[in-house]
Amino acid sequence: MPTVLRSGPYRFFFYSADSAEPPHVHVERNSCEAKFWLDPVRLEHNKGYGRRELNRVRKLVEEHVDDLLGSWSEFFGPQDATSEDTKG
Repeated sequence: MPTVLRSGPYRFFFYSADSAEPPHVHVERNSCEAKFWLDPVRLEHNKGYGRRELNRVRKLVEEHVDDLLGSWSEFFGPQDATSEDTKG
C-alpha cells in the first residue's frame, strides 16, 4: 500500500492489487476511508467521513489530481489508451 501523499491528517494511497481498476486513490484518517476515482474525480465509496469532511477531502483530491495520476502511472504503469478512434 504505497502512500503517495500526506496532507494534514490524511493519507492518500493505493492498494497494490488495484491495477485492474481505473485510476483511483484511497484516503484515510483514523478509522475513516474514502475511495475516489481520479478521471474525472468522483467519490466511489465512503466509510466514516461526515459530509463536511468528505467535501474537504474531495477538494484535496481535486487539488492534487495531476500528481495522484502521475503516481498511479509510476506505480502501475500507463493505462491502456485504446479508444474507438484508434481501433482500426
